[in-house]
Amino acid sequence: MNAATDTGALQKLLRPKSVAVIGASADPSKMTGRPVAYLQKHGFTGAIWPVNPRATEIGGLPCFPDVAALPDAPDAAIVLLGPERAEAAVRDLAARGCAAAIVLASGYGEASPEGAARQAALKQAAGGMRLLGPNTIGLVNLTDAITLSATGALEIGGLPRGRLSVISQSGGILGSLLSRAADRGIGFAKLVATGNEADLDSTDFLDALLDDPETDTVALYLEGLRRPQAFRAAARRAAALGKSIVVYKVGRSESGARSAASHTGALAGADRAYDALFRQCGVIRAESFNDLLDIPAALAPGRRARGRRVAVLTSSGGAGTLLADNLGLAGFSLPVPDAATDARLAALLDGDQTAAGRNPVDVTLAGLRPDLFRGAITALLESPGYDALITVVGSSALARPDIVAEAMLECQRTSEKPILAYVSPHAPHIVRLLNQQGIPAFATPESCAAVLAALQPRVLPEVATPAAPPPGAAELLTSPPPGPLNEAESKALFAAFGVPVAREIAVADAGGAAQAARTLGGELVLKILARHIAHKSELGGVRVGLTPEEVPAACAAMQARVAEAGLPPPEGFLMQERVRGGVEMILGVHRDPQLGPMLLLGLGGVTAELFEDTALRPLPVTRPEVEAMLEELRAAKLLRGFRGAPPADIPALIDAVLAFAAMAMAAGERLQEAEINPLFVLPAGQGVRAADGLAVLA
Repeated sequence: MNAATDTGALQKLLRPKSVAVIGASADPSKMTGRPVAYLQKHGFTGAIWPVNPRATEIGGLPCFPDVAALPDAPDAAIVLLGPERAEAAVRDLAARGCAAAIVLASGYGEASPEGAARQAALKQAAGGMRLLGPNTIGLVNLTDAITLSATGALEIGGLPRGRLSVISQSGGILGSLLSRAADRGIGFAKLVATGNEADLDSTDFLDALLDDPETDTVALYLEGLRRPQAFRAAARRAAALGKSIVVYKVGRSESGARSAASHTGALAGADRAYDALFRQCGVIRAESFNDLLDIPAALAPGRRARGRRVAVLTSSGGAGTLLADNLGLAGFSLPVPDAATDARLAALLDGDQTAAGRNPVDVTLAGLRPDLFRGAITALLESPGYDALITVVGSSALARPDIVAEAMLECQRTSEKPILAYVSPHAPHIVRLLNQQGIPAFATPESCAAVLAALQPRVLPEVATPAAPPPGAAELLTSPPPGPLNEAESKALFAAFGVPVAREIAVADAGGAAQAARTLGGELVLKILARHIAHKSELGGVRVGLTPEEVPAACAAMQARVAEAGLPPPEGFLMQERVRGGVEMILGVHRDPQLGPMLLLGLGGVTAELFEDTALRPLPVTRPEVEAMLEELRAAKLLRGFRGAPPADIPALIDAVLAFAAMAMAAGERLQEAEINPLFVLPAGQGVRAADGLAVLA
């Protein structure tokens, strides 16, 4: 949590015993009349203190003219006033000793620079009082019947309670999830809309909900993170507590990122960087909005699949095939029943062998015979050949869905394996019934596949400890002025941290280049040396296969091309040995404006941008994480030896990646970006060589 976060104040906000409603209206049809009405409707048992100088009674409760007139300092307050009056109300609440206030009004940091100034003034007016919002719809604590919100979704009565909590940076999305979940029989514990996060942010509430004994899973609708390192620590704490975090992150497209940034005033951050962060700290990413409910609903029973072998039990051949196809596309296998399981199924079917040797297991009469249905589920769950079971609920269940629910629930009690239901007909009442009974039920085969993927085991990497920089290496980071280093300086920096580089000599002129060519011998590469030229080959600044006698003319030609392009004269030349063979990789680090340094590893050379075969991780990283990055690459086949080629020196590559990562961590914010392309990975036992490089310092 924020260093200044008062956990006591946050707990009072989540579980207040007294609530002041500033600007409350006596008309419950108005937005300003909803909070008092909802608190009463949903059974809040604490004190409700409406504040409105033009009313003496609201909802049968005495109404107070101002904050000073309240009988005591409220635990929490809802401020329903516009921006022009909210600041004064917040100041009065802070002076009265209120623990936390919720400001619903918009027109702050999400709107304009003037709004951002109003938001800063609002935060200053709060002093030591905590703020939720502004530009929020509030929070709902269904566990304790506390509705500090104006969302119209609270018009729904009898909202189901559960062990899933939601944090959303959008108030509208919170209302959408609340109503959708109620329709599907999915219960919630707590729901919080954080809005502009002028004070309390999504990570503050994540930390608080991890300590909530009524919350097992937290779902987040996320537009951006203000404190990624705190989020990472909270996510790791969740894993240690055995609690799950599911995130739906918007901002994948340019339009989505722009909309997210304008809505909350937070940078959306590169989507791939978020992907890498979530993977590193064990967070489950919801790929679709439906997944944000589907996945937590499946996590709620606490069962996890130990592998990717799935049994499908169906009474509808078409629906079973549709489900099997989606599971196969998602990387799951549907092995046929083993001999013992097949015999049990055949006995249930009175010797009928139509289901033998097949998966999906099609038992047409299952919907009409509960004993057959229970027996088939039990046989498949007890089979050692399956890690999970999906039952297709067909049209035969429309008349008596309770039979299906009771049978699945009874069988679920005897097994630790996940049991899911795919409801094939359009039958929301069956989906709702199954979810209410604790059987995760879904209306699409795609949802079943996404949920099973989320139920797979997750192993968090160890926390990486940055290594101390080698002697003398720190000076290479502190002494240069801001801006790009030239290639020789960049590779000298990399080499100081242990990255092997190609043999090379930097010189000032053509004569020095010719002498360097004679010193190095063998096949050579001549490069122009200029920190202001990032892509030397496009300018004709790279020549391969020169003899020492050809070097002076080549240098003169390079200088001429630089002059023709209107660029400053080069700093000199770089004579380098030519590296042949091996696999060309790209290794880089970039400082994401929101998430910090990100390590990139992938297939390099001139095709790097064409194939975009790369893996990403936040720094710092461990050796197992680098190994996992390699496994994500299509280029992993090349490194292991493809079509008769010798395997590459993968251990040396991992060593080089770790050395490069250590350099980036030691540089801290001084290093804006760095790249090696290509990094030649030579055959096993021959190591790696950095053949080109760039570093940019702040």
